[in-house]
Amino acid sequence: MSKKTTATSQVEITATTRTLMMALELGEEKWKVGFSSAFGEAPLMRNLASRDRKGLLVQMAWARKKLGLPADAPIVSCYEAGREGFWLHRWLESEGVKSLVIDSASIERPQKRRRAKTDRLDLTALCDLLARHLAGSAKPVFSVVRVPSVSEEDRRHLHRELRTAKADRTRVSNRIKSLLANHGLVLRGWKDLAKRLGALRLWDGGELPPGLAARLARYAADYVDSTARIRELEAERRHQLQEKDPEDPAVAKAQQLFTLRGVGVNTAWLYSMEFFGWRTFRNGKQVGSLAGLTPTPQDSGKRFREQGIGKDGSRHIRGSAIELAWAWLRFQPESELSQWYERRFGSGSKRVRKIGIVALARKLLVSLWRYLETGVVPEGAALKTDLRVRW
Repeated sequence: MSKKTTATSQVEITATTRTLMMALELGEEKWKVGFSSAFGEAPLMRNLASRDRKGLLVQMAWARKKLGLPADAPIVSCYEAGREGFWLHRWLESEGVKSLVIDSASIERPQKRRRAKTDRLDLTALCDLLARHLAGSAKPVFSVVRVPSVSEEDRRHLHRELRTAKADRTRVSNRIKSLLANHGLVLRGWKDLAKRLGALRLWDGGELPPGLAARLARYAADYVDSTARIRELEAERRHQLQEKDPEDPAVAKAQQLFTLRGVGVNTAWLYSMEFFGWRTFRNGKQVGSLAGLTPTPQDSGKRFREQGIGKDGSRHIRGSAIELAWAWLRFQPESELSQWYERRFGSGSKRVRKIGIVALARKLLVSLWRYLETGVVPEGAALKTDLRVRW
């Protein structure tokens, strides 16, 4: 008789069909693969070269035969999300393998102070977790990552490269400031940087030492290159945002978010490409949880302690949500969310207001999700009167 597992498993296992379970421990030079066909069974382990797809197919055929499974037995695989990304998941799916990408942080770990950790032990534990997952464990044993499509993943490169370029420029500028501070100098303005650096003089009127001058010249070239790359990326983003009726739904959501007063282009683009553009949320709790803005109470017996927010998900989304919450208070003072914050935290101390801004950020993030889903503007919020604002 065929029976479907509970909602904790995304794969249908039947009593008449035996399944080959495969777990992968991915290394830079080699992969370790574990196979099993039943819960509690010691997995068969094999080593193969990293990214050896042909070898992995051979090992899957060998495991079916070794475990006495038919040649067409279904295969379910899992591996932890990491530097390999999602290409392996897509290739396995194309080969007819049901692939699960696991969030590493969701895997239970022993609480011992010292514990043995090897690829073999990790792979054995992963095979056991996969068997429990497919059996429909009442308690989820791990979280499965929502894998984006190729186009959804590709659209994230623009703003991520822009973020990296800004970080590189900031790092170079800090180095220039530090080197100048060692000699009692301060740079006034960053336009025509090479010329400004060449005009600097030491406290006694002498020129900069040749080694320092050469180093500053190289840093100045790096700063100019980073600035040019930032302008190029921002121009590309501006071009996409100014499109009328864009084909990409994520760009359309960015345009929709930008119509709200207080929401800038960086926030609108980041939210659309990383958060709202390709994810499906069922309720506001999932929105707050994925952003890591949900509370984590510790309530046991007579002891209760609030440990702060969970800080799951993307730290960039979470940081942007906090910044947007402060901006919302400034540019949307008549909105219901701003009024709620002022009633609840407005008269409190600086610490209380900082705690309250996290709650506002979570509420605001949920309101923006509803705005994108239903088109209903957050209560009391105002739209921009002039959308010709410079992107």
